[in-house]
Amino acid sequence: MLLEDLKAKIATGLKISQPVFSYPPNPQLGDLSLACFSLAKKAQRNPGELAIELAKTFDNNLKTKKYFSNIQAVGPYVNFFIRPEYLASRLIPKIQREKNNYGRSADGYGHKVMIEYSNGNTHKEYHVGHLRNIAYGDAICKLLAASGYQTIPVSYINDFGIHVAKTIWQWQKETSYQTRTDDKGYLLGQCYAAASQALEKNPAEKPAVIAIMKEIESRTGANYQLWQETRRWSIDYFATIYKELEIKFQNIFYESEVITAGLKIVQDLIHREILEKSEGAIIANLEKYDLGVLPIIRSDGTALYPVADLALASEKFCKYPLDISIYVVDVRQSLYFKQLFKILELMGYHQKMQHLPYDFVTLPEGMMSSRTGQVITYEELKNKLRANLLAETKKRHQDWTINRLEQVAQHLTISTIKFEMLKVSVDKIITFNLEEAVKFEGYTACYLQYGYVRLKSIVRKEGFYFSLRRPNFSCLTENREKELLLKLAKYPEIIKSATEKYNPSELTKYLFELVQLANDYYHATNILKAPLPLRRARLALIKAITQVLYNGFNILGMPVLEEM
Repeated sequence: MLLEDLKAKIATGLKISQPVFSYPPNPQLGDLSLACFSLAKKAQRNPGELAIELAKTFDNNLKTKKYFSNIQAVGPYVNFFIRPEYLASRLIPKIQREKNNYGRSADGYGHKVMIEYSNGNTHKEYHVGHLRNIAYGDAICKLLAASGYQTIPVSYINDFGIHVAKTIWQWQKETSYQTRTDDKGYLLGQCYAAASQALEKNPAEKPAVIAIMKEIESRTGANYQLWQETRRWSIDYFATIYKELEIKFQNIFYESEVITAGLKIVQDLIHREILEKSEGAIIANLEKYDLGVLPIIRSDGTALYPVADLALASEKFCKYPLDISIYVVDVRQSLYFKQLFKILELMGYHQKMQHLPYDFVTLPEGMMSSRTGQVITYEELKNKLRANLLAETKKRHQDWTINRLEQVAQHLTISTIKFEMLKVSVDKIITFNLEEAVKFEGYTACYLQYGYVRLKSIVRKEGFYFSLRRPNFSCLTENREKELLLKLAKYPEIIKSATEKYNPSELTKYLFELVQLANDYYHATNILKAPLPLRRARLALIKAITQVLYNGFNILGMPVLEEM
């Protein structure tokens, strides 16, 4: 990384270890700042006096002149002003040479990581809340891969819980569902919401639901056959969504396939006194670890989530030699995963297990719930976004064919869904506002995509390409050009930071700021009518910007548009 190399040169030149660098908020204060607090404390010196001394020492070194145009001491900081021609001559060819690999690193080389996400429930609606999980999990997987980790993306589908029995109970009771022509996977979600509401009004029907669940678990009878059929509808429905969102899993696990092994594990853990019987139920008493009590099997004999999760974890660790196993599940399950990890540790698994929590997605009118039916389904959201974006695209391009319009609108729809789910830090609630999401200005996917398309059109108009003869980068002397160069140079650091913090919102913010800078530059600078040497240097800069945007969009899972 170019900036990391400069930091290393400074540290070597000053003969200091573990230097603390930052980027000044004001360009007039420099491009790179060395803090002298810890250095001064170690040397028992005044930080301001030490900064003056270090600045003079470094400024007198002739080798530094090719890197820095000025070095100043400001209070307890040494501020370095990087030469723009040095930045451009090193950075732009590097981006062109590395292309899609620019920003990638080998930090995680040799480490195998499984990322489990999109843990949907068959027989339930796939709504906007699920989209945060799938967008976040996919972005984390891509960030880790960009940082050199060997990633194994997997999904775990809950196809065997009590919610299934509720849906089948309602499906048989309300025969009107069977004659409707809606997508059957979508219909099952509506059926589940109706079942939950009906059972709240009439709790006396709950034993009938339990009986259906036990029949499904026995894998015999008419209800089991109906479960098999309806399960396939949900799985096919999920596959359609994954295809539209361009999500690919190396493996998909199902609760029904591990539950039997889980029940055997439970019996073994009782024998090992890791689990115990309590009032007809089976529990994990984790009080001595300050983790409370975790129910494993209900007193009626039906299994709870941990039964399958314990078997799934065992299968993961046996099938894959993992270094890290990551679970992307919402924040409500934080205690549960601490409990699960403790049980697995007691079982003898010592691989690193990590829960990545994220907060809720709400609507402007309030919280969502599949149980109450208060949701925006994936289909409803997609169709509303696409209709809006299709109308906007058609307004801008009335001469385009309908196929061309629909393709752009579809790509913008997917980009918008993913960007809205990633631009907010995972510890914050998302209030999904459809009207704000489709705007072509502000912190939106449409703004980023339009900025990228406009920059690409500049390069296409000129027919620019990098030749064997390098542009004269000393022409790039304007402040906006240096600001863009510094922003491009920071991209690898952003990828590293976003990966370490499991926070894709750092990347969305960076890309937004890069497009803002590029747009300001586009409006303020004559690019295509500049003299030839300057034009070539500016086009090289523009092309480097589009490459970094392309790389960032790919990590976020956003389709890249060439026109809109």
